[in-house]
Parts: sequence; C-alpha cells; structure tokens
Amino acid sequence: MKFSGVFPILVTPFKHDESLDLDSLRRMINLMKKIGVDGVTVLGVLGEANRLSDIERRRVIQTTVDSAGHLPVIVGTSSNGANTASEYSKIAHDLGAKAVMVTPQADPNLSIAKLITYYERITQSMPLPIVLQDHPASSGVKMTVDTIIQILENTEAIKCIKQEDLPTSSKIAALKKHLQPNLTVLTGLGGLYGLFDLKAGSDGFNTGFAFPEILMAIVRAKNKKNWILTNQLYKQFLPLIVFEQQPGVAIRKEIFRLRGAISSSMVRHPSPSISMESQQQLVELLASILPDIDLSKPISNAWLEKSPY
Repeated sequence: MKFSGVFPILVTPFKHDESLDLDSLRRMINLMKKIGVDGVTVLGVLGEANRLSDIERRRVIQTTVDSAGHLPVIVGTSSNGANTASEYSKIAHDLGAKAVMVTPQADPNLSIAKLITYYERITQSMPLPIVLQDHPASSGVKMTVDTIIQILENTEAIKCIKQEDLPTSSKIAALKKHLQPNLTVLTGLGGLYGLFDLKAGSDGFNTGFAFPEILMAIVRAKNKKNWILTNQLYKQFLPLIVFEQQPGVAIRKEIFRLRGAISSSMVRHPSPSISMESQQQLVELLASILPDIDLSKPISNAWLEKSPY
C-alpha cells in the first residue's frame, strides 16, 4: 500500500459504562469513507489501546476491517516486549489489516542492535508493512536520524515513518535526504506542526485530528505547490488543531460525538472525559471556525478552499 495522503487515527468509542461501542466504531468508519481518506488507523496511542483487553483488541480490529471494505486499515501493535508486539502484529494480519504501526520500546541498555532485532522479530511474525512510529513521548525512546536510517537498512518491511519527535520538521528534512523513494514520512501530533512538516517534505498525515478533510485540503494544496492556500488553510484551522491537541483524548472524542460519528465521548478511567467548561469552549470555537456547517457530513472542498484570508 502507498503511505501518503491522510490516514486518520480513530478513537476507540465506549458507551457510558465504558464498554466497547462497536456500532459507533462502524459509524465513524463510514464517515471516514465518505470523506475519502486514504486509510484509517486503530489502536494508536490515543486509541486507548493500553486500556483494552486482548479480546477487545480483536473485536476492534475485526469490526474496523469489516466496516472499512477496500479502505486500508493500519493497526497499532506497540507493546513493551518483542514477543507481544509480534503476536499483536500477527493477529492484525490474520484479521485483515494492511499494515501495522509500531513504536520502539525503552530499555535500560537500549542499543541500535536491540532496536533492529525488535523490528526484525515483528517482521518474522507476519508479512505486513510496518509504520515506524517515532514518538518519544509515549515510547521513551529518542532516536537520531542515523539510528532510524540504520533500522531501515536492516528492516525492509518498514515502509513509512510517522514522525512525532520534536522538532519534527528538521528531523523530517534530514530523513528525506536519506530515504529511498518508496519510503515515506507522515506527520502526527494532531497536525499541530503540519505546515512546517509539509514544507520539510512530509508526505501527509497519520494523526487523529477529527476533521481529516481539512488535512486533506492542506495536502492537496501542498501537492499542487499552492503554498499560499496551504498557509491560509493552516492558519484558518490552527485554533481548532491547537484546542484539540490538549492532553488526553476527551476533546477529540467530543468532536467525533458532535459530528454524529460516535454516541458518547466517554474516556476510560482513570483519564477524565471532557469538562463542561471545555465542552462549551469547543462548541463556541466550532461555531466561529465552521459557521453553519453540518458537522455530521464531510466538509466540501469548495467550502474549505474559500479561505477568508
């Protein structure tokens, strides 16, 4: 599969009693299909994967694959050990995923050799391509550009790097100088640094921002080398990107709820769901940035490209 464009990372919907809400998951995937994204990712860092049982993981993957149809599904399979990450990756393959996303794992005596072995063992467990997620905030692993290049040289299955190590744009620019043409870099972190990452050579987004059609419009403008429009779109929606990127997943879930994609914005304990104050701020922000827009439907390209700037 081609790792360029926009691959939203989906939240894991829960009912008010914190049980899985698979009907909402199906509805959210249908919205993604209507928007026309290039693929979807489940069980990412903000998919609350670490709060799911193994049975629940299987149910989320299977429901996603069944609902996605021809839409490629990437599954987050990161774990604290190579055995578990390999097993999660094999399960993802067996259930019909098209790729897996894996962070490296911290160790007191971590070395490049250990990192290479970690990804080799995952590769040996199943034949899917791997997205290497460079996210020190969750993995605890700080990799240099040289380290990533050495991992890539020894692990042919890695086809994409999800870059979330700040400052992202300088690292993307350095990586793109060394990557083979078939390897891509996607931007994460909610799209917060998207403009700078795209200018540095990012091939798109693999992140959970709840309006992927906005990110798609930004990527289209960049691909057309229309940097004026790229800048305008980024400036126009940056307040929403910043607001959603606050710690946790509660705000993102509430946006998906307001879009009619999920029934509840419940977050599993111990993380809090959205506060009344944040909820009111969000409603006011959406009304100012997306006035008179039906949030339950994809925002049209024509409306997005009519920038007020």
